[in-house]
Amino acid sequence: MSHSRPQRPHATARCATGQDAGAHTTNSTANSPAQPIARHATPPGPDATRLTTPDAAPVPIGVGIDTSRYGHYATFLRADLQPAAADLKLVESAAGYQQLRERLESIAHKLGRPVHFHVRLDLAGRYADNLLAFLHELATRPADATPLANATFTISCGDPQRNKNYRVAIFGHKKSDPVESAACARYALTEKPKPTPALTPQLRLLCQIASRLESQARQDTRLLNQLHNLLARAFPELALLVNDLSAGWVLTLLDRYPTAAKLANTRAASLEKIPYLPHEHIPSLLQQARSSVGCLSGPAAEELVRDLVRQVKEARLRHKALEKLLVNAYHDLPFVNHLDTIKGFGEVTAAILTAKIVDPQRFAEPAKLVGHFGIYPVEASSGIDRDGNPRVPIRMIMSKRGNDLVRRYLWMAALSAAQHNPAVKPLYQRVRAKHPDQPSIAIGHVMRKLLHIALAVWKTDKPFNPEHYPWDKPAHLHPQADPQAQVPAGSSIHAEHPATQGADSAQAAGHKNPVLEPERSVVTAACASTSLPQEPTANNVPSATAGAAGPTQATTPELPMPPTPTGDQAATPWIDFAHLKSQLPLERVLDHLGVLATLRGQPNQRRGPCPVHARNGQGKERTFSVQLDRNLFHCFDPKCGIKGDVIDLWAAVKKLNLRDAAVDLVQTFHLEPAP
Repeated sequence: MSHSRPQRPHATARCATGQDAGAHTTNSTANSPAQPIARHATPPGPDATRLTTPDAAPVPIGVGIDTSRYGHYATFLRADLQPAAADLKLVESAAGYQQLRERLESIAHKLGRPVHFHVRLDLAGRYADNLLAFLHELATRPADATPLANATFTISCGDPQRNKNYRVAIFGHKKSDPVESAACARYALTEKPKPTPALTPQLRLLCQIASRLESQARQDTRLLNQLHNLLARAFPELALLVNDLSAGWVLTLLDRYPTAAKLANTRAASLEKIPYLPHEHIPSLLQQARSSVGCLSGPAAEELVRDLVRQVKEARLRHKALEKLLVNAYHDLPFVNHLDTIKGFGEVTAAILTAKIVDPQRFAEPAKLVGHFGIYPVEASSGIDRDGNPRVPIRMIMSKRGNDLVRRYLWMAALSAAQHNPAVKPLYQRVRAKHPDQPSIAIGHVMRKLLHIALAVWKTDKPFNPEHYPWDKPAHLHPQADPQAQVPAGSSIHAEHPATQGADSAQAAGHKNPVLEPERSVVTAACASTSLPQEPTANNVPSATAGAAGPTQATTPELPMPPTPTGDQAATPWIDFAHLKSQLPLERVLDHLGVLATLRGQPNQRRGPCPVHARNGQGKERTFSVQLDRNLFHCFDPKCGIKGDVIDLWAAVKKLNLRDAAVDLVQTFHLEPAP
C-alpha cells in the first residue's frame, strides 16, 4: 500500500497522455486539414511563429523552469510525459542562458521535425524577468536562425499558488527543484495555458518603477507608524490634536520641539514662526504640552524623535522623486491608453494603473478587474451568542485583497472624481444620500466605477468623453414622454419595444431602458415568481405615457392590453425586483419588524413565531422558518403556509400587493429602485 499512492498519479498520467500521443500520431500521419491538429498548433502572436512544414504537426515539448535568485532548474518532457532531455541547472548569467539555448537546440536537432516548446515558469519574486526577456527573444528570433528555425514557443508564467496546488495534486507534498520544474512542464503540456504577452522595454521599466514606488509607499507607512509609537510616549496628546502627523508643519514642529517638555517651555510667538501652523492651534498645543502625561523626555528622547522626523521627510522626498520618474516612463511608452484623460486621474494614477494592468485583454469584463484589485465589500463580523445572534453589529468593509499602491491612489482619485467627474458624481451623491453617516461607502462605489471607465477607455483606445452619456439623468428613472421621438422611424427598436408594449417590457431583465437601443444584443428574462405573472404590467410601468403613446400595429391580438396607470401608479418609479432584493437581506427586514430577536437556532437557519398569523409575532409556536443565507422564509402552519422572499414577507405583513410592497421597501429602507 505504501507504493501504490505515489505510483497512482503516474499511471493516470500515462493513460491520459497516451491518448494525446495517439492524437499526435494520427495528426502527423494523416496530414489532413480536417484533423484536429489545432489543439497543439501554434497560437497566434509573436511567441509562436514560423513553421517551415505546414503539413506536419509540430512535436510538443514541455519545458518547466523553477526560478530562484541565483539560478534556475529546467525539466524537458515529451508528449507522453517522459524526459525529452536531461534536466538542466543553469545560473543567472550569460553562460547559463547559453546552456539553456544549446539544450533547446539539441532537442530540436534530435527530433528533426518542427517543434513547439510549451514553456512554463514558476515565478519567485522578480527573479524571472531576465529569463522571460531571453525566452521572448528566442521566440522572436530571425527566421533563418538555426537550428531553432523550425521551433515555436508558447511562454507562460504561473501564479505560485496555482503551481503549488497543481504540484501537490500530482506529486504529493514533495518540494524540490526537480519536482517543481517537472510539475511546470507537465502543466504546460496538459493544460495548454495562455501565453504571457511579452513586455516592451519601456513597459518593463514602468513596471519596475511602480514596484519600487510600492515599496517606498510601504516604507512611508512603516516610518509614520514608528513615529506614532514614539510620540505615544513622548507627546501622546499631539495625536488627539492633529489628524495627520505627516503634515509639513507638524514635522517642523517636532523637529524643533520633539517632546512635550521641550514644547511646554516655549512661547506662543516662537510657534507663530512655523510655516503653515494654524494659529488657532497654538493655545491648545501649549496647554496640552504643559499638562502632558508623556513619560519620555530628555536629550536622548529628543534625538530619537528628530531622527524619525528626518527619516519621514527623506522618505517623502524619495516618494516624490519616484512619482516623477514614473510619470516620465509613462510618457515614454510606445502606446497611448488615454487613462490620464479621465477626470480625477492624475498622471501618477494613470501610470500606476498601466503598470499593474499591463494588458487590458487579461480582463474579459470589468468585474474581473474590480475583483483583481479587491474593490468590493466584505462582511466584518465575528462570533455569535447562545441564541445564534451576532455578538457585534454586522459591518461591511472593503476587501483587503488587491494591490496596496493601486488602492491608495485610486482612493485619492475617487475623492476628486466624486466632485468633478460627471460620470461618477451622480453615483456618489445617490449612495451618499443612502448612507449619510458612512461616506467611505460612496467612495468605494466611485472607485469601482472608475475602474470600469478605465478599462473601457483603454480597450476602446478613445479618450474619456464626459458627454458620452447623460450620467445625471438615468433613463430608467426619468423616461422620456415621447419614446417614438427618440428613435428614428423604421428602426428595429420599434419592433422590439412598440409603444403599446411599454408596460409589458418594463418589468424584464435585459434592456434597462426600452426607449434606447442597446449597443449589443441581449437576452431578456422575465421576473421571478414574486412579480405576479397573472398581471405583471398593470402596476409596474415607468410612466403613464409609455403605454399610451404611438400606434398599436405591433400588438399581438391574442394578448390582452394592459390598463393605463393613473394617479399614484404613474408617479411611482420603475422597480427592478431582482436589484431590490440584492440590496436588502432578509435579516435586515426581520430586524426592522422586530422578529429577529424572537428567532432561535443556527446562524443561517432559525425558527420562531410567524409574524403574519401569530399575534404580534409573540406566539409560542415555532412554525416560521428562515434561511438567512438564501434570504427565504416559510411558515409551516397549515392555515398560513406563506413563503417567499423579502418582498413576499413585506407584502404579507403590511397587507399590500407585491408592487406596492416593493415601492414601500424602497421608501422605507432608502433603496435604489433599479440599477
